[in-house]
Amino acid sequence: MCGIFGCLCDGATVAILEGLKRLEYRGYDSVGVAVIQNNGIRLEKDKGKIAEFINSLDLSRLSGDIGVGHTRWATHGAPCRENAHPHLDCSKTIAVAHNGVLENFIPLKEDLLKRGHRFLSNTDTEVISHLIEDGIKSGLRLKEATVRAVQSLKGSFALAVISSSEPDKIICVKKESPLVIGISGSGSGNCNCSGTYCASDTTALLPFTRRVLVMQDDEVAVLTRGGVTLEDIWGRPKDPSYVEITWDSKMSEKGGYPHFMLKEMFEQPAAIRETLKISTHFLDRASELMKGEVYLTGSGTSYHACLTASYLFSKLLGMNVRAVISSEFQDAVNNLKGSTVVGVSQSGETADTLNALKYARSQGATIVGITNTLGSSITTLSSTYICTQSGPEIGVAATKTLLTQLVALEMLMLRTGLRRGILSEEAYSLKREQLAGVPDLVERILRGSKKIEEIALKHSLKRDAFFLARGLNVATALEGALKLKEISYIHAEGYPAGESKHGPISLVEPGFLCVFAAPKDSARSRVIGNMMEMKARGAEIFSIITEGDEELQTISDDYFEVPEVPEFITPIVCTVPLQLFAYYVATFRGLDPDKPRNLAKSVTVL
Repeated sequence: MCGIFGCLCDGATVAILEGLKRLEYRGYDSVGVAVIQNNGIRLEKDKGKIAEFINSLDLSRLSGDIGVGHTRWATHGAPCRENAHPHLDCSKTIAVAHNGVLENFIPLKEDLLKRGHRFLSNTDTEVISHLIEDGIKSGLRLKEATVRAVQSLKGSFALAVISSSEPDKIICVKKESPLVIGISGSGSGNCNCSGTYCASDTTALLPFTRRVLVMQDDEVAVLTRGGVTLEDIWGRPKDPSYVEITWDSKMSEKGGYPHFMLKEMFEQPAAIRETLKISTHFLDRASELMKGEVYLTGSGTSYHACLTASYLFSKLLGMNVRAVISSEFQDAVNNLKGSTVVGVSQSGETADTLNALKYARSQGATIVGITNTLGSSITTLSSTYICTQSGPEIGVAATKTLLTQLVALEMLMLRTGLRRGILSEEAYSLKREQLAGVPDLVERILRGSKKIEEIALKHSLKRDAFFLARGLNVATALEGALKLKEISYIHAEGYPAGESKHGPISLVEPGFLCVFAAPKDSARSRVIGNMMEMKARGAEIFSIITEGDEELQTISDDYFEVPEVPEFITPIVCTVPLQLFAYYVATFRGLDPDKPRNLAKSVTVL
């Protein structure tokens, strides 16, 4: 997830920088601005935060009335000046700012290199500027060249394109990644001049206008000082439909949601879709290294992703893959020569996980990293790494980053099974197709959040809770308990359900809350006995069950139904309602789920 801001207005550079400051939550590892100036393009960009970039600028050298800017969350190519956007073509007359992920950039780049194009970055985005360059060289105008370029792209993109050969317009194209257009004039916004703007989020437009047009997929917009023309990528005209925004600026940063955590939960379908686009090239490089003993390590929520994956590797592939908590790794594991250790960390800077990986590497292990932060320490330590595609996560409690970790690990598991011959091509293709349907399933669950809210209100004054499951969803129960305790401050413990009678059940008395993750899977019949044990002692049972499971509906005091899915997908669909439950309990208790006490987003101390 990155941030784009473009405009045609007096003093465009100042407007772009203001817009980028409001988009920094979408990416903060590098920033850049390109403006049309003196019949050419003036480009300034660098690694680092926006404030540092602005302080280093000589604005008198970057003046102009049309330009595009970008704040980056790295997905392809480490954070550095060369990889910062916007990106130019060979002639340096075209500048492109891009938000999204291109699935086919490698073959496109190889073809462009063969035809003499020179690349200055390691990003997927740079192929776009060169494709547009080819179109213009063939005689096309900027809009037509941009449309032809995007028709060869696979993946997601929101684009803002300028060219010094047509210095009076910005071309915008959208597919799956967000892009909003705004028009200001007399009485619009707080600015004193008319202008036309584009941005990745409405929040960036509020200083200039509240009259906005939200672009739809496969739309092309041409922005000029005189207004906007809109059509689809097949050239059919469309009528722009503007709305007036009434949010205050603070709320708009959260997309209309009261908290970042809720916003990020509702971003999960999009984050999963982007992660599913990870190239098999990167997955195969990782799977080739899965030799000898294989260990998965992470901390907190990332450890729960590892634990889920260890069950999946065992159940689907028959591989003995062990999950180890990072802070215990040195004491729990030795004789690592010839083994592989997969380190999982949202930030890529978690001290316990980095310490475990350094120890493993010193003992002769091969390191594979899975992180949401390209250019982080974990990527440096790793022989190869997989970058999940969540974009920045502001809320301290991990939500969308967990689901993308689970998806990335499942993709790695499937490719490993295929490479080793454990999965046939047909079995692999079927499971990959099933995984591709997960974003739509998560959207269905999120649409039912009202019922979770009602259940959360009922239990919001509880002091204690157990979260219980068997098999693949043991880690789901652990994660549900972690989410509830970290943001609502309710004492919650997760257990394998079969262990409850070995001590924990002594705490159960009338009214005690027991939350079960109990989808229709191979462990369901055994979970029922544990539910009855708790119910016999007066526990209140709240269950996550599969749609239409009437038996568990009868046993449970409260239940939430998730879609019926293949067993290997159940941890994903069962996690979402537990995230929502924790969120609503915390808000009913008057707490801020974005900022739980004593916790930090990235734990960088041992």
